[in-house]
Amino acid sequence: MLLISNGNAVASKVEVASSFLAKSRGLMFRRSIPEDYAMLFTFKKPEKVSLHMVFVPFPIDVLLLDTGMRILETRYLKAWIGLLNSKTKVSYVVEMPAGSIARHKLKIGQQLSLVD
Repeated sequence: MLLISNGNAVASKVEVASSFLAKSRGLMFRRSIPEDYAMLFTFKKPEKVSLHMVFVPFPIDVLLLDTGMRILETRYLKAWIGLLNSKTKVSYVVEMPAGSIARHKLKIGQQLSLVD
């Protein structure tokens, strides 16, 4: 699976977290993630989300997306202590290596897509 923005690959390795357990575990207990990796959290209906970085020993970039996979918020979360409470209801959350937002020039309002 490939995560794309403006025709350019943002992540070539996308792991989908749709179950309660997968969403609860997220990136906890991993030592690192590859540069071309993204974890995509999916929600059945839009909801406000809270994320924490407990047991995640590396920083990440986070994208909060609407039902059309348009970016609503971008955030950087510090290892171990980062917290995020979304301002609005979201349909998707994308967690990527720190620096991904700047590297791919991702901005609020930009649309992403998934390709198998």
